[in-house]
Parts: sequence; C-alpha cells; structure tokens
Amino acid sequence: MDLVNSLLEKLKNPVAAAIVALALGFIFGLVWGWGIQPVEWVDAAPELLNENYQRDYLRMTIDSFLTNGDTALATQRWQSLGASAPQLLQDIGNEPGVQNKTAIDAFGLLVGTAAPGALEQPEATPSDNTTSSSTQYFLIGLGILAVFAVGFFAFRLLRPSISKGGETTPAQQAAHLSQSAEQTDYSEMGLATPITQSMTSYVVGDDLYDESFSIESQAGEFMGEYGVGISDTIGVGDPKKVTALEIWLFDKNDIKTATKVLMSDHAFNDPDIRQRLEAKGELVVIGSQKQIMLETETLQLLVTVADLEYGSGPLPPSSYFDRATLELAIWPRSDKG
Repeated sequence: MDLVNSLLEKLKNPVAAAIVALALGFIFGLVWGWGIQPVEWVDAAPELLNENYQRDYLRMTIDSFLTNGDTALATQRWQSLGASAPQLLQDIGNEPGVQNKTAIDAFGLLVGTAAPGALEQPEATPSDNTTSSSTQYFLIGLGILAVFAVGFFAFRLLRPSISKGGETTPAQQAAHLSQSAEQTDYSEMGLATPITQSMTSYVVGDDLYDESFSIESQAGEFMGEYGVGISDTIGVGDPKKVTALEIWLFDKNDIKTATKVLMSDHAFNDPDIRQRLEAKGELVVIGSQKQIMLETETLQLLVTVADLEYGSGPLPPSSYFDRATLELAIWPRSDKG
C-alpha cells in the first residue's frame, strides 16, 4: 500500500505524469489499431494472396480467356500474379484429373512470351486512414521501441520508490514519518479547525521530493493548492544534499503565488546561496518547532517544523537535511471574513 501511495505521489510530478500518459497512449493506440479497429486491406494485387487463392485466380483467368478471348486482359491478369505465375500454371496443369488440359496448354502458349511482372502492378490501397504494409510494420516497431523507452525512463524516474531486496526506500520512510506524526489539535488552542491539514516529510535520498495538496471548501469548491519541494542542494554526488525547501501557496482569488524558502543554518548564512535563492521567495532559516506563515488574498498557510535533523559528513555542519517533517494547515484569512 505504501508503494501505491508513493507512486501516486510521484505522479503529481509533471514529468512523471507525462511519461505515464505517453506510455498509456502508445498501449491504447496498439490495442485500438490491432483489436478494436484493425487495418482492412482492399484492392490487393493477386500476387499478395495466399497460394491457394492464387491458383483459383489463375483458373478463373483461364476460364475467362476461353469465354471472351481477350488476350490483353488475360495477359494483364497473368502478370498480376507476379513471379510465381509460371509455377502456378505448371501446378494446375499437373493436377490429377485436371480438365481442360488443352485450354491450359493454349493459355501457356499465349503467356509464354510475356514475362511475369512486365506490367506495373496495381498498388494495394488500405481502407480509411491506413498505410502500406511496410509503413505499418515500421510504425508498429517504432511504437514498441517507444514503449520500451518510456518504460525505461519511467523506471529510472520512479526508481527511488521501488524497494530492493525488501529495503525501505527514502520515499517510503518519508511516507511512514508523515503517517506516524501527530497532527496538532488547533481546537485545543482555541483556534478554528483548518480547512485542510497535512503532514509531509523529506528524507535524504528522496531526490524527487515534491508534494502538493488541493484546497477545497466544505461544499467541494476548489480554492487553491499548496505544497513543498526541493529548492536547493549543496555539494556533489548522490543522494542530493538538500539545503533548502520551498513552500508555496496558490489562491485562485490571487494573481500571485505566495512562496517562502526554508533554509538550513549554513545556507541562510552563506551570502552566495542567499543571493541564488532570493528570487524564489522570502528566505527563512529553518528550526525545529518553528512556525512560518504564508498569506494570499483569501487564504493563510501555517507551516510548523514538526521534526528536523541535519545530516553529518564532510560538508559544513547544519548544511543539509537528513530528514524534515512539516505540518501544513490552511485557514481562510480572518480579515477577509
């Protein structure tokens, strides 16, 4: 169940959603093209028919020649059988109990000087919106390759959420932390019940961490969205060393999205990192149990840092997060009624 929830969360990422949609589109196209509305061929040349049907066609050609004596038509029909025509004529003549042996020999004399395929063969034309057989097979092969390519990139993208050998992935660890974290009972603090209240966790190694939540009124009316994602990293190598998280609040009644960047102690005091992140929003140093408020035209988002632990290693102290759990609660702005 945790894996399913983790995959659903990954689909909130536009790139992941696009890859999955593309894969499903190819699969649906193949099912539709081969099962629901397969290609139908019309006006196929006789040389493309099954050998048994080619013999029947040649027999009818001989019978027609005996009836109307049209040598030009008979020759054209003979040539439409392609390179296999002489062998077909020989097979017909050698069949046990064959009738009209004389007619077959006469027809052989007629076409004996006409090389099979000398005339341009009518092209097989597919019915509605179809292509030639070679093009069809090419497109099918291209589609199969595309599905494999999409599957490969989807695996690479979703790999952090897939367990190996029973190990718990960072995304699963984060989901467990969020589920086990105790939410604040704001009514005990004399505050109104939030419109929506969520817990989200980041664990080092979850390089695609990006969560978003919808805001809806009690009547089900869409009011906006809010979320948290990786804003900046420090150092090199895998996994990423996240040094700042970006929190945002979108209000459908506001033309501007409110954004704040929660920075590690080291990042907040590093002039170069501060300068790099100033364009993303207001910079705030993170701290355990610290509360940060975001406001839009009609909404308020209160972020509480429920849990925080810095990573340790060769990087500067307090420079990147080993884990962080945030509680996010939404209210309507009190001064907006």
